Amino acid sequence: MTIALPNCGSLVDFLQLPDIDSSPAWEFIEGVVWTKPMPGGKHSRLRSRLASAINIDRSYEAFPELRCTFGGRSIVPDIAVLASIRIPIDEHGEIISTGIDFAPNWVIEILSPDRSLTRVTCKILHCLRHGCEIGWLIDPIDRVVLAYRGDRLPSEFTGDMLLPCLEEVSLELTVDQMFGWLKVAGNR
Repeated sequence: MTIALPNCGSLVDFLQLPDIDSSPAWEFIEGVVWTKPMPGGKHSRLRSRLASAINIDRSYEAFPELRCTFGGRSIVPDIAVLASIRIPIDEHGEIISTGIDFAPNWVIEILSPDRSLTRVTCKILHCLRHGCEIGWLIDPIDRVVLAYRGDRLPSEFTGDMLLPCLEEVSLELTVDQMFGWLKVAGNR
């Protein structure tokens, strides 16, 4: 269950709290601190398999649960996809240990039964308003993916439809293939 915590003040105050990256992660949206629900089996498997499929392409990298702080909010998308050249590095050439302070190129959210559809959609729209190119909202119950882009209405994808992604990413995946990942080998 997603819960709102008491107001902690400003975004700066929130980012100084000691447990914001504990499990479940905390998010700061419109001055309110929210906890993300713990993911279930379907959510976890889709997130893991999607990140692996996207990471085959070396020009982009998928980061599960990466803190993204920009536009007055601090959110933790299920998957944030970044162009490799945008991945922040430290003085040793290693990825930084904190999150990012800009919108990812592509954001993916997987709807869980106890998450608010409105709140998840608003997170995607916030990303699009701040430079994100595409957002997916995956609904494992209804087996549908809504794809959002900043310049058009959302599109619905089901069945054998090929999912849209960033032009530079060579991912070819249908909705049925993606939801096929939920089947357990051997079908006990």
